[in-house]
Amino acid sequence: MTATVSVDDEQMHGVGTDVQHTEAHPATLTHRPKLAGMPKRPQPEVPLDFPREWVDFTDPDDAEHVVRADLTWLCSRWTCIFGAGCHGIVRGRPDDGCCTHGAFFTDTADQKRVRRAMRELTPETWQLHDAGQESWTERDSVGDEHNRKRTRVVDGACIFLNRPGFAGGEGCALHALALRTDRHPLQTKPDVCWQLPVRREQDWVTRPDDTRVLTSTLTEFDRRSWGSGGHDLHWWCTSSPEAYVGAEPLYLTYGPELVALIGQPAYDVLARLCAQRIRQGLVAAHPAGLVSGRRTC
Repeated sequence: MTATVSVDDEQMHGVGTDVQHTEAHPATLTHRPKLAGMPKRPQPEVPLDFPREWVDFTDPDDAEHVVRADLTWLCSRWTCIFGAGCHGIVRGRPDDGCCTHGAFFTDTADQKRVRRAMRELTPETWQLHDAGQESWTERDSVGDEHNRKRTRVVDGACIFLNRPGFAGGEGCALHALALRTDRHPLQTKPDVCWQLPVRREQDWVTRPDDTRVLTSTLTEFDRRSWGSGGHDLHWWCTSSPEAYVGAEPLYLTYGPELVALIGQPAYDVLARLCAQRIRQGLVAAHPAGLVSGRRTC
């Protein structure tokens, strides 16, 4: 196994949506209380273009799989601040977080997993339970893809989002279900929800000697990752210093998700390389983390 580290200004394009620490997960207010003195206006976001530090290594379990990881992102102290300062992606709807537009399913298996979890919800734990019995999915377009199935949007947000004042707890009903039943949220939520805001892209690459490897790129799901509409979001957490307040680096808090995306052997290598890089000192730390004062090194 070999590993190489590089620093560049590259911004990846496209959206990659293809297992017990919960700090980095989109949270529910049942376990993340609102903070006193929550800022009324978002802090200025950092620009999208800045130097990033990357590491490339071969998966020890698969010689034809190469992982390319964004150390600037994975070594940052980003954490989900839903209910603790999140401003929401739509102006005037901070309690929606990033759940305003519903979640597009990646495949049939994704939808079936969510359906199984949905059947465990009750009117006491899911505010829109009755509406969900009628229909909990709908079809819409995303990018160049038309007639894609997603979770239904009701009254301006995902049908699984429990709204402020609901006795069963605010936030994602599927996320809360996982916490109540000692499961990880990736076992109950749509793929895009548990992956966000980590982004994985996979491409087969032909090398100069004509050998081919599958390259998995792990990076930040920034505004560009939403497509052209991402620039119109009211607020987005990965560019905001307000979200870089985690107690641990992202590669640790998002460990189960990263294992699900690249496998345990590859994650073990990634974790070791991230820890080593933090000890040595990042050349290109995330600028939002520098603003917040929670840099990793």
